[in-house]
Amino acid sequence: MTLIRQLRALLFVCLLCASFLICFGREPAASGHNGSTQTKSTVAQGKRQAKKTQKPQAKPPTELDKLRDEYIKTTKELKASLERLLALYETGESKAEARYAQSQKLFEAGLISKNQLAESELAITAEKNKVAGVKQQIAGADTQIAQTLIEIAGDKQIAKLGRLRKGAFVQTTSFIRYSGAGSWVLSNAGKIQNFFLQRFNRPLPVAVFGQGAIHDRWRLDHRNAMDISLNPDGAEGQALMEFLRANGIPFSAFRGAIPGVATGPHIHIGLPSHRY
Repeated sequence: MTLIRQLRALLFVCLLCASFLICFGREPAASGHNGSTQTKSTVAQGKRQAKKTQKPQAKPPTELDKLRDEYIKTTKELKASLERLLALYETGESKAEARYAQSQKLFEAGLISKNQLAESELAITAEKNKVAGVKQQIAGADTQIAQTLIEIAGDKQIAKLGRLRKGAFVQTTSFIRYSGAGSWVLSNAGKIQNFFLQRFNRPLPVAVFGQGAIHDRWRLDHRNAMDISLNPDGAEGQALMEFLRANGIPFSAFRGAIPGVATGPHIHIGLPSHRY
């Protein structure tokens, strides 16, 4: 009997332990599962936040971008040198004018000859020519860089339109493009020059005929094109574009400006320049 009681007591303890495990043994596992879920959720949330805060990487500059930046830098350095030279020439011009004024007084007083007075006047002319020449070089640098930058910017806008069919005409606020209806070679430029000379009694203002130094530097094929220094919104520019369309000659006209550099609206006769 004693043994039976001991067995019953042991069985009761075993049942009690089993009940305890059944009731409470799953809780830690459940807690562990929740903790794992919370950890995964926290990690996922952290990744999403990191993804949101991560800044988009800028596209690396192309070779053309580098060449363009280099050209702008070189041109600005050239302009700075020319502006310093201009200041020296303007000082020389002021001194020449002062000497001429003094020579006039001496001539009136009979102290110098008329030839000496003429020499002083010629000195003023020489200094003025120096000043005008440097100003022209500065304006030329501005115009050249502006024309090329406007042309490239326009080509980018044109590229978004896709390939144009023959004879297509596109006009926006910044550029005009006519794809041409026939063949075009630069050797046909003579008839355009003759038209302009007869119409306006002055030569066609050609800025670049064929391949220019800037096009070589930027690897743009400009061999079968020429740039005309005319505003497409002006009377001469309008007449030129009408003539080009009437004769099926392709052109691109740019009326925009380059902020911080210069203004240089012009008409590009020929198909758009492509990079080689």
